[in-house]
Amino acid sequence: MSRRLAVRSTLALLLALDVGLTAWGFFFPELWFRLFHGAAYEDPQGLLRRCAANWLAFAILQALALVRWERAPGWLLAVAGMRLGDALTDLTCLAFAASVTPFALAAFPLAGVGNVVAGAWLWRQHGRLARPSSPVA
Repeated sequence: MSRRLAVRSTLALLLALDVGLTAWGFFFPELWFRLFHGAAYEDPQGLLRRCAANWLAFAILQALALVRWERAPGWLLAVAGMRLGDALTDLTCLAFAASVTPFALAAFPLAGVGNVVAGAWLWRQHGRLARPSSPVA
């Protein structure tokens, strides 16, 4: 797989993930609480929907990066920083939530690792693209 296709595919996958999380958080919060916390949906401060708004911002940034990264590789750094900045949020939820399901015990750490891997990989791709001797192909 070419670097161009790998970057494009990674950005598209991350975009799809965050669109899905956004929809889930905004429109199906009961399912979220049941699947991750084994609890009824009670969120008087709206923290899950706050997360959904954050995932929407991620999706928008990743959509812009998907369209613009080849002309402006700095977009890869923006997405990398965003992913790295989100690496600890799921583990924090796992550590402090009153209840979590077996699914959450598996999914939250995987999400954190996935954010680190995606962020580091995109950061590295930017570094490779920034070198004049490195073709994008």
